[in-house]
Amino acid sequence: KQVYLDYSATTPVKEEVVKEMIPYYGQIFGNPSSLYGPGLEAKKGLDLARKRVADLINADPKEIFFTSCGTEADNWVLEGAADSLKNRGKHIVTSRIEHHAILHTCEYLEKHGFEVTYLDVDGDGFVNPETLKKAIRDDTVLVSIMTVNNEIGTIQPIKELAAAAKERGVLFHTDAVQALGNMPIDVKEMGVDFLSMSAHKIYGPKGVGALYIRKGVRLSSFMHGGAQENKKRAGTENTAGIVGFGKAAELAMENLDSHIKHSEGLRDYFWQEIEKNISGVQLNGSREKRHPGNLNVSFDYIEGEAILLMLDGNGISVSTGSACSSKSLAPSHVLEAIGISITKMNGTVRFTVGDFTTKEDIDYTVEVLTKTVQRLRELSPVTGQEGW
Repeated sequence: KQVYLDYSATTPVKEEVVKEMIPYYGQIFGNPSSLYGPGLEAKKGLDLARKRVADLINADPKEIFFTSCGTEADNWVLEGAADSLKNRGKHIVTSRIEHHAILHTCEYLEKHGFEVTYLDVDGDGFVNPETLKKAIRDDTVLVSIMTVNNEIGTIQPIKELAAAAKERGVLFHTDAVQALGNMPIDVKEMGVDFLSMSAHKIYGPKGVGALYIRKGVRLSSFMHGGAQENKKRAGTENTAGIVGFGKAAELAMENLDSHIKHSEGLRDYFWQEIEKNISGVQLNGSREKRHPGNLNVSFDYIEGEAILLMLDGNGISVSTGSACSSKSLAPSHVLEAIGISITKMNGTVRFTVGDFTTKEDIDYTVEVLTKTVQRLRELSPVTGQEGW
């Protein structure tokens, strides 16, 4: 039996999405920048996709700029804002639990004369708007706080955080890669200036992302060359991928309520069964304001990597953290920031359910997980000892 429980890492591409993409690899192969028939036909596909993605976040299609992924969108905002606003100031504010696409770009900017303030979070991973207000200075040019954390699933109070930045006339960016398709997103209500997205987290293809740039906001171009994406992002567009993103966005909008209900129901049942069958477990992150499919669980006395490998041997796919950094043996910066001990960090596993997860999948996983944890604890030389 195969059970996939890592929907925060990536999602399978839905059949409807693949079906819509296929013609753009064959008969609709034109370059969208060309002015003759095949090119204009391809451009129609781009325009429809742009509208569908815009509709999902209540934006204008002209505010949507396609990229190769969410990471590129994050890099573009930070480097673009730093470049276009460097005469105003060289200070950026972010949080300690951002995705590495943000943190590593901030580190890059620090090497180039910028100062970055990394905000602390509370035990559930929340950024306090009052803490943000105190961190903003006269030379602050950008605040970047993610909507939903990719490891612990905590949903930030983005509307309040963006308002705190606006009070001081500072631009606000949110990485909404984990939020898209998992909660309602309205850029106007949120009050954000920039928002990053990725297709492969919403049952679309890999290699496609987008950046929302609020109308009237200046942002330097990230790639130079042709006039694609309204002269903001050069390079021939990945037409088929973008068309797939558009279809995935349309499906996400249509199915949002049922998707959330399905995911939350299975997630809550899963946690209930874990608590019932396994002792020495801890749920990390907020219980109430949480990604509908996310469970980040620490298991006492054992290594998360060992759990992952044994589950994998039984056909169950899970993660020990962010898929983008799980090959690193360094402790999770997110769990560290919320005050989890190093031993609990090492015993942490992330499970995320999605549209194709069933109750049978959860029952099978709980059965295997219970046996796995029992076996690993029997082998552990430190079970119940001081320091754990």
